[in-house]
Amino acid sequence: MAEKMVRVRVPGTSANCGPGFDTLGLACTIYNDLELRLTREPGLSITMTGEGAANIPCDARNIVWRSVQYLLQKAGRDKDYRGAVIHMENHVPLSRGLGSSATAIVAGLTAANALIGNRFNRYELLEFATDIEGHPDNVAPAIFGGFTVNAVTDGHVDCFHFRPNFRLKLVVAVPDFPLSTRMARKVLPEEVPLKDAIFNVGRASMLVAALTRGNERFLRHAFDDALHQPYRAKLIPGMYDVFAAARAAGAAGATLSGAGPCLIAYVLERRHVEEAVGKAMQEAFRKHGVKSRILTLDLDTRGAHLLRK
Repeated sequence: MAEKMVRVRVPGTSANCGPGFDTLGLACTIYNDLELRLTREPGLSITMTGEGAANIPCDARNIVWRSVQYLLQKAGRDKDYRGAVIHMENHVPLSRGLGSSATAIVAGLTAANALIGNRFNRYELLEFATDIEGHPDNVAPAIFGGFTVNAVTDGHVDCFHFRPNFRLKLVVAVPDFPLSTRMARKVLPEEVPLKDAIFNVGRASMLVAALTRGNERFLRHAFDDALHQPYRAKLIPGMYDVFAAARAAGAAGATLSGAGPCLIAYVLERRHVEEAVGKAMQEAFRKHGVKSRILTLDLDTRGAHLLRK
């Protein structure tokens, strides 16, 4: 009997959301799709189309395949399925801060889980994905959709996911250069001043409260950050000028997306200023010699899911 095949769609994500370093995240309406067929015989066939296809390994190093193997081992089914046929259609830019690695991890786990009868629930998949990725801020929204607040205690991940009480447009400026997460983490200090820690606790708390209550007034300073963005600014020419341009054009706030270099502006949909915000961000980048393209996205509220034939 021929082995089953499943198709999975996973949203791109933006982590940190300003003050929520390694704890806050959101899912957005840009997607990577995976087709997976497990085989009982050894052998691996991996094909890619779209963003970053030429730079993604198509052998045993592939993160989708490693995630599939991880789940099969957790389920005790790795001896039953020793190979796979994998095809990825990628729309999430690679190494830009929109969670491309998280989409691959979550896609592999979700698809393999479906093929063995959904042995694990979404919270268990979150534990697995966090173990693979190292932190939950990208993988959590990729699984659940919406905004997520995450905390890790003794290896256990608690995740609160929610939709904000107003509609947002997400305007993303995508620079024409990549930035590895490893490089972006390398510039961070091991210790930060107490006043900066207090600053971020207040802003992160205010951001979550404002989103859940739908209180727009408190968003004005809620996206500000003192823990990671000031140190990463030197890696992204004109970052703070792009933030200022976005706000001047009507955005509620703007932040580094994940580890960057994408910059994301949060726009209240009722204001209808997303086009103006995108142009302002692009122009601010241009003044610093950086070419960029603009993505105007919505908040994804579904998370990873199977695609029906």
